[in-house]
Amino acid sequence: MLLTLIGLTIAAATPQSADAAVGRWRTETRNAVVEIQRCGASICGRILTSDALRTNPNLKDTKNSNAALRNRPLRGMQILSGFSQSGNYWAGGKIYNAEDGKTYGSDVTPVGPDQLKVRGCVFKPFCKTQTWTRVR
Repeated sequence: MLLTLIGLTIAAATPQSADAAVGRWRTETRNAVVEIQRCGASICGRILTSDALRTNPNLKDTKNSNAALRNRPLRGMQILSGFSQSGNYWAGGKIYNAEDGKTYGSDVTPVGPDQLKVRGCVFKPFCKTQTWTRVR
């Protein structure tokens, strides 16, 4: 029993691999699901669904600051890109927020097997962090 507890404690303290970010994740807001995958040496993520997309699957990116992109569909749209692996997390990437049509600096950090900390920054230290939960 004691060895099991020690093993669980060590496993919980072990840093997660950067590939732990790969998978499907539910965001904190709008019940969205984002699929993260490897894109070459980086990771990228796209919107699979959200409360709004379940109501209207044909929603467009109408708030994009680039008028030429406002007719693209939200479903399947890439919102995470440009990350560099830094140890067990991903840094220096970008996250697109369809709610305001803007792109922010971002870092993605796996926290255990079923959570990600996703930080978006206008510029540091003006950042907001969300905890995303793995969808099984």
